[in-house]
Amino acid sequence: MRLFSTLGRSLGLGILLAACGGGGTTTGGTPQGVGNPTPLPGTVRGSIVAQASPVALGVAGSSVTTLSPSVLAGFLESAQKGTTVVAGEPQCAVSVYRVRYNTVGGAGESTEASAAIFVPSGSGASCGNSRPVLLYAHGTSLQKSYDMADIAGNTEARLAAAVFAAQGFIVVAPNYAGYAGSSLGYHAYLDRVQQGADMVDALRAARASFTALGVRDSGKLLVSGYSQGGYVALAAQRAMQEAGNAEFTVTAAAGLSGPYALARFGDELFGGAPRNGATVIVPMIVNAGQHASAALYANPAEIYEARYAATIADLVPGTLGTGALVDQGKLPPSALFAADSMPQTAGYTQYFGAGNLIRSDYRAAYLADLAAHPCDTSATAPLSCAPAQALRKWLVRNDLRSYQPAAPTLLCAGHDDPIVPYFNTSTAAVYFRGRGANVTELDIDDTPTLNDPYRTAKAGFVAARSLLKAAEGDAAVQTNYHAGLVAPFCMIAARDYFQKTLAF
Repeated sequence: MRLFSTLGRSLGLGILLAACGGGGTTTGGTPQGVGNPTPLPGTVRGSIVAQASPVALGVAGSSVTTLSPSVLAGFLESAQKGTTVVAGEPQCAVSVYRVRYNTVGGAGESTEASAAIFVPSGSGASCGNSRPVLLYAHGTSLQKSYDMADIAGNTEARLAAAVFAAQGFIVVAPNYAGYAGSSLGYHAYLDRVQQGADMVDALRAARASFTALGVRDSGKLLVSGYSQGGYVALAAQRAMQEAGNAEFTVTAAAGLSGPYALARFGDELFGGAPRNGATVIVPMIVNAGQHASAALYANPAEIYEARYAATIADLVPGTLGTGALVDQGKLPPSALFAADSMPQTAGYTQYFGAGNLIRSDYRAAYLADLAAHPCDTSATAPLSCAPAQALRKWLVRNDLRSYQPAAPTLLCAGHDDPIVPYFNTSTAAVYFRGRGANVTELDIDDTPTLNDPYRTAKAGFVAARSLLKAAEGDAAVQTNYHAGLVAPFCMIAARDYFQKTLAF
């Protein structure tokens, strides 16, 4: 789903993170190995297609490739006033590079993608010494042009630079296959194996570029991401763990507002409680599964109403935004299900109506399977449900409550999130802890106590939410909650968590 959000305008920082809630999915065939890449025709996964090149920025009439702390601060403030108030004053100069690398699509096919590399530098202890690497996963965008190396035009990239790179983290931010000039004709949306592999391949290419860029890697590896990226970050952590070799040692991870409990997410959506952006999320999940040979349909018309079925495959990401997709009749504004489709959870009637996307008989088949094979009946074994319906199988197969994080892990979100429900964070934390993982659960929408280690991030969120409510009302808080309010402060909490972990 695509999110449109701004941080409390009274703080002056507008955050437009195209982020999404979804879940990971595995490929239908045999995925390429993570630890020992299988050679593809003429390529090797993670190898460099095009060497890392600097991204020039126009600043005060000049083209520069390295922004000093003061210039960076001015750049951030000119792009969005208040950024340094929220993220902190830059401590390091930052240079941005773009690298292209070989990876795989959802069916294991050879393709390529690109990643941004943010390099901190300077004389300060937090800038000039060997630095930790943060592998950052971005949120969903409907635009195939989405590029994390474009800090002039990409707000999420700018925020990652301000929160992490400007404070001394080397940031590697993959764009994912299917975005930013990748030749892959679709995005393997929330495909656990493909997206984990894509992250790993980007990291390999970045590491291969470090010497030429003069980057000194301390050997400490951190993984994080927001919304879809929160899921992808943990999928990457899992992929590295399962590789079982010395190539990857994750020091700590932070999943931020991610849809880890994908099976429950889907069951609640089809059960009568869809979420904002569901008319985009469902087609993206289905499309990724179909490309990965999950056989979710023989013809799109089995799932979608006739007015949408002919053009729904590979529709997003593309070149159109939500408004244009709706105006052109390619997607409905909000009606996922028909007006008479039952059940309907109170408070979710806006997702039922005329011009709906999903066929009622398809929803009925999903619900019949849910009744016969309910998941989430046990907090410690939520996926012991063996569904028979193809989409439910796909969701269960990629629900992240199926491994144990070996590295310390933070899970941060807000309990009133209307996009990615908080149960994704809370149930994942319960499951991971039940398996012995070192997991910290953080509700950023919680009044901080005097000795709260995340007091600053929580207080910032509370202040921003209160100011936005006073200025524009509850509806603005609801609209901006996920990406505009929670995102920057969970990112700050992740930075605090990483700094504390690295200090030990």
